[in-house]
Amino acid sequence: MPDWLEVSIRTLASVTVLFLITKILGKRQISQLSLFEYITGITLGNLVGYISLDVDNTWYLGFVALFVWVAVSTLAEYVTMKSKKLRDIVDGKATVLVENGALLADNLKKERLTVDEFLEQLRKKDVFRVADVEFAVMEQSGEINVLLKKEHQPLTADLLGYQLSSEQEPKTIIIDGHILPDSLSASGHNEDWVHKELRRLDLPLKEVFIGQVDSQGELTVQTGKESLPKPTTSKPNDQIAELVKRMQDDLIMRRQLSVYEKDKLEYQQALDQLNNAMHAYKAPHKP
Repeated sequence: MPDWLEVSIRTLASVTVLFLITKILGKRQISQLSLFEYITGITLGNLVGYISLDVDNTWYLGFVALFVWVAVSTLAEYVTMKSKKLRDIVDGKATVLVENGALLADNLKKERLTVDEFLEQLRKKDVFRVADVEFAVMEQSGEINVLLKKEHQPLTADLLGYQLSSEQEPKTIIIDGHILPDSLSASGHNEDWVHKELRRLDLPLKEVFIGQVDSQGELTVQTGKESLPKPTTSKPNDQIAELVKRMQDDLIMRRQLSVYEKDKLEYQQALDQLNNAMHAYKAPHKP
């Protein structure tokens, strides 16, 4: 057999085996790697390269080494899942870099992390001032996660005391002009409903690039050129109502975040005046 043909066959076999091994080892091998997984990835790559290109008579031993290494890696992952102590030894422990707002220089040196590298990691988290950080930890994978101080955290509905309804994942039911039966069934609709909605939009199925059903059961589609249905222009009264709602929410937020009772009272008075003005505005417009 010619060398080029032998190398081609062995390379195809190696790729197939490596694909199966990756499926066995799991998705973590292609995401954030622990120390042992990093070593495993390098070793498997070297072994596959040896199997593909080495033309000596014992190249098949590379497959033996490959399967032995996979067995060891699989066993190590199983054992580490069962034992916290072994997991700390194999994968390592997370290291606290900032605690109670104070940067721990000794832990930076322990992880061989320079100040410049630490600041770079903070900037990747949209944090540009160390003083804003309450807690930061370097995970086993090397990623740094950050908890901001309370006053620097973004406002949330929970912090403002708002009760919001739960949001469900949009279901993608059409891709490239083809309906996805499983996603369509999960959305609670059928194909008759899809065709009815598309007729309402005056759009044939084959022209739909992406079609999704949101948590309210509404279908939105992308044709690759435009998004349908297009948002309707609000009436003046609706625009006024939306603007007033924003002002009310802003006054409520400022009242809740105020430290002094005097400020809270002033915001409440402004809110009452706004509500009274809106009642006076709506009164003449009542049917």
